[in-house]
Amino acid sequence: MRFLANENFPLLACRALSEQGFDIVSVTHVCPGARDEDVLARASAEGRVVITFDKDYGTLVFRRKLPAPAGVILLRIRPKSVGFILDRVLRVLRSDVPLANRFTVVSETRVRSIPIKRA
Repeated sequence: MRFLANENFPLLACRALSEQGFDIVSVTHVCPGARDEDVLARASAEGRVVITFDKDYGTLVFRRKLPAPAGVILLRIRPKSVGFILDRVLRVLRSDVPLANRFTVVSETRVRSIPIKRA
């Protein structure tokens, strides 16, 4: 599975995931300042799951029905530290929670995975 980290996802966490073998690139490096719509389009074209703290992605995918990427992981956690963020993301990536074609919401206490319906 391939990932595209939104600009609000820490670069240190992105680097740590890459070092652990995950195929992840950061918006900060590949298209800094891109609008959310453009991030979704890029992720969709490249078959990547977006990792973000930005709640607007739910609106873009479900209400505006923009082209959906391979999935979205929305982090609804307080970013206490890079280590904390990395721990929460790794738990989800290493779990059996389905991520492909899903909108996955990660909170402090649970993980919800909702199918993304494609046109």
